[in-house]
Amino acid sequence: MPKVELDRLTPSNRTGYPPPFHQPVAGRWQRAVGQAAGLTALGAREVTLDPGAWSSQRHWHEGEDELLVMLAGEAVLIEDEGETPVRAGDIVAWAAGVRNGHHLVNRGDAPCRFLCVSAGSDAGGGYSDIDMMFTPAGDYVKDGTPYAKSRAAP
Repeated sequence: MPKVELDRLTPSNRTGYPPPFHQPVAGRWQRAVGQAAGLTALGAREVTLDPGAWSSQRHWHEGEDELLVMLAGEAVLIEDEGETPVRAGDIVAWAAGVRNGHHLVNRGDAPCRFLCVSAGSDAGGGYSDIDMMFTPAGDYVKDGTPYAKSRAAP
């Protein structure tokens, strides 16, 4: 099994969220670990959130499981049920099809870093706090109208 050299992976803060939804994730830096390892059925990325940054818009996946391991620092997990601090060593997970919108927000004064792993089908999902759904074909208003700007490829 090849060792992934994180230091050789260029962090990116690219996002495909259409305006204005891209603004809260501007301080999110991702390294595509799964892609670098040549994985085809499992997604993996190392993420750093600057102070004030969000991991994503609060979302859920129809066909994809997610597992997150906090590696360093601290953030607040925001879900339908409320808020939970997530610290280094903590693990959180979401099963595919459970419509519990979730994301992390770094409310601290130092960066936090985590590994996010996902597997399943790219069936799409939704956002709990904004009028948007996502599909493999692009982003849509919940009434089915396409957004003018679609999500960029990861």
